[in-house]
Amino acid sequence: QVQLVESGGGLVQPGESLRLSCAVSGFTTGYYTIGWFRQAPGKEREGVSCITSFDGRTNYADSVKGRFTISRGNAKNTVYLQMNSLSPEDTAVYYCAAKAVIPSNELCVVNDGMHYWGKGTLVTVSS
Repeated sequence: QVQLVESGGGLVQPGESLRLSCAVSGFTTGYYTIGWFRQAPGKEREGVSCITSFDGRTNYADSVKGRFTISRGNAKNTVYLQMNSLSPEDTAVYYCAAKAVIPSNELCVVNDGMHYWGKGTLVTVSS
């Protein structure tokens, strides 16, 4: 059974940084995509970033490109989202999500449909 557990959310001031973690377990193959999504109050959920397990290639939404970095831990069972230069517009519940994939040369899709979801972690950016 695939499980995703997010951690690292909290309250920060504008301009500060935060790192989210997603602990991944239960995949029976090494081929999957992990995505970070967020949902702000009153808004639709949006994809933020994604990374593929087998080659570590990444992709980002335009709204976070240059500020956020997605990465894998050495054991590849943890995915991080480093968020820098945070603004109030980044306030949202952040979700980690995953799906099994067939390896290919294409980049993961940031807002792709996912099969498994974590429960989310709240990030609040406010002065």
